[in-house]
Amino acid sequence: MLKTQAPLASAATGAAGLDSVLFREGMSRVAGAVHVVSTGGARGRAGFTATAIAPVTDSPASLLVCVNTGSRSAQALLANGVFCVNTLSAADTRIADVFAGRADLQGEARFSVGEWETLATGSPVLTSALVSFDCRLTDARIVATHHIIIGEIVAIRLGEARSTLVYQGRAYREL
Repeated sequence: MLKTQAPLASAATGAAGLDSVLFREGMSRVAGAVHVVSTGGARGRAGFTATAIAPVTDSPASLLVCVNTGSRSAQALLANGVFCVNTLSAADTRIADVFAGRADLQGEARFSVGEWETLATGSPVLTSALVSFDCRLTDARIVATHHIIIGEIVAIRLGEARSTLVYQGRAYREL
């Protein structure tokens, strides 16, 4: 007989919505690849660490990025109209921390960590990334506290095939 464990917590949806603490706990159990989303242009270079990235379609090739509306990097990305999604390897934990704000570096100073180049849009491309998707902004909208940003991919740089950095259980892990 299969034994199952009782759930630690549960909540039902209703008019008031779902408990946000429970939602965050549930999402912490879902592994996600770690990316640095970067932008460059008239508004300057900026970037942030993200796991809320998803493919949208392959024709035209496009990605979806979610970022908090209060983020200074999000404002630069929207103003520049271009961005690059850099998928991190397990060796890039320091870069993930820097762009997540866990280091004493802000703005342009964050790009002093790692080696960066550019592709078609001029957005910073991390040379150690497993893959970099260089995108032009095609749509952006606000849903509650976050911007949902969609970009058409205009260039791709494949890096060395290595272990991926993922985030699960509020910690980095290697896959």
